[in-house]
Amino acid sequence: MEISPFCLGMVRTPETVCEAFDAGINFFFVTADMHWPLYEHTRQGLRMLLDRHRSIRDQIVIGVASYLAQPEFSVLPFFEVLDSIPGLKRIDVAIIGGAYGVEFMSRLQTYEENRRKRRVPSASIGATFHDRMSTVTAVNHNMVDIAFVRYNPLHTGAEREVFPNISKNRKTLLFIFNSTIGHVPRDRCATLGIGTKYWHPDITDCYRFALACSEVNGLLCAPGTPKEVAALEDALKKGPLNQSDRNHLINLAALDSGRFTIDAQPLAKGKRGR
Repeated sequence: MEISPFCLGMVRTPETVCEAFDAGINFFFVTADMHWPLYEHTRQGLRMLLDRHRSIRDQIVIGVASYLAQPEFSVLPFFEVLDSIPGLKRIDVAIIGGAYGVEFMSRLQTYEENRRKRRVPSASIGATFHDRMSTVTAVNHNMVDIAFVRYNPLHTGAEREVFPNISKNRKTLLFIFNSTIGHVPRDRCATLGIGTKYWHPDITDCYRFALACSEVNGLLCAPGTPKEVAALEDALKKGPLNQSDRNHLINLAALDSGRFTIDAQPLAKGKRGR
């Protein structure tokens, strides 16, 4: 089943889930343990969506992440999600949450065994990585069906350690999470002394920033309201950012974090003439 280039995670209103589905998003991310309260509106929204018609379940893909590393705790969290969302019936992607190289392989073995013995009703396995080198190994050897890695204007390490090392023949999908970290709001730009002659990007431009990388298949994102879903649609229509605009976002994030001052030459390169 094909999935949308956006995977919807945390939302602030349940209606956002239905709005996202109507906009063409069919991939949803829910946590099984850590941050459980923050995903309450997502779970409510999925219940609302599934109540529309029973056929909708076969039109969406549900990824559920668990951050528990102990093998004996690798099953129950997924069933708690199933119990909390009537009509879900199954989990499409069981996701190893917060994977690091030192423990990823053992957790993967547990997930594969759970799938083989049908302990967890899931067809695919994914992982959110906090270790970029482990991401490359897992993706290039197709160890998981989908991998999530952090990448944004403030944290660009994936440009050096992940993207150049990804195999072109891989089957594993690569999605980005935390893509809006480093966004500098307009009022913050004013505080930093960035005048109107400079481009003040919208938060959705961070999505366009990540999608400019050809190795990226999609984004895990968190538009909180139906209005923000519409803004996400508009951003996608504009297409990925060019290199000059990408540099501008990086420079803004560096300025906001104190890495250089307003007089630094690189910032001027992000000046817009349109």
